[in-house]
This record gives sequence, C-alpha cells and structure tokens, in this order.
Amino acid sequence: MIEHLKSDDLVAKAGGRFKLCTLIQRRLGELMEGARPLVDRDGRSDLELVIEEIAQNKIAVHLPEQPVGVSTEEEPLL
Repeated sequence: MIEHLKSDDLVAKAGGRFKLCTLIQRRLGELMEGARPLVDRDGRSDLELVIEEIAQNKIAVHLPEQPVGVSTEEEPLL
C-alpha cells in the first residue's frame, strides 16, 4: 500500500479526489510514453513514482482559466 494515499494530504494538494485521479492518470500516461521521472525511481512502480512526485510538489493540476465549452465570442442563444 502506498503510504501517502492513507491520508488526505494528496487530495488536498490536488484540490479534490477527482483532480487527483486525473493528475495521476495523465502523469502515468506521460511516463508510459517515455517521460523522465522527476524523483528517483529506487525500484518503485510507475504509480508509486507518480504519488511521490505529487507528495514532493513536483507536479500539480493546472486548469485553464476559462471553463471548457465556453466561447469568448458572443453567440446567439437561438
């Protein structure tokens, strides 16, 4: 079991459980595509590596300023 997941510290850092899940999934995808780890691997699995990166504040969730699907141009309602 990954010790960091036993507390809510990572959830708070990410801004919620769903954001944490999204962050983990995206980073796992990057690692599978060949991205370099930001912390020492030391025989850890990819999931353990991502959790450690979040715990050490190496990665975080960055959301766009504007909500998805909202246009900056005015559109007629009908």
